[in-house]
Amino acid sequence: MLSQDRMFPFFPGFGGGGQGGQGGQGSQFPSPPPGGPPGGGGGMTPSGPPPSFIPQQSQAYQIGGGGGPGVYAVDPGAVRPCLYQYVYIWLDNGTSFWAWLTFVGRRSVAGFRWTGRRWMYFGVDTRSINAFICY
Repeated sequence: MLSQDRMFPFFPGFGGGGQGGQGGQGSQFPSPPPGGPPGGGGGMTPSGPPPSFIPQQSQAYQIGGGGGPGVYAVDPGAVRPCLYQYVYIWLDNGTSFWAWLTFVGRRSVAGFRWTGRRWMYFGVDTRSINAFICY
């Protein structure tokens, strides 16, 4: 399981319940906008559900050669082309999901994660990403 220092502490389902970072992480992660996550304007939210298939991880951009958790992280230059596109993400804890990225930083990405019914704002430390593929 991922520790809170590798997931955004203020996003539902990712530990913690307060706003902003904990343990000095405030400058590392973007804060959610006032009044909640972005949801309507500027084309930030996806217009519909993600593709109905699950991609093969073997087709994805692999991080660190598939050898479990390590010091590897997503190169922002590699994931940046996935902004405002559907992207399937595999985390190093075994979790995988469709996302719509709206932010790519040096050490984190954020956007919307598909829950199976709706899009939910999320963020994750790039060290937690094992592989990804964008469409």
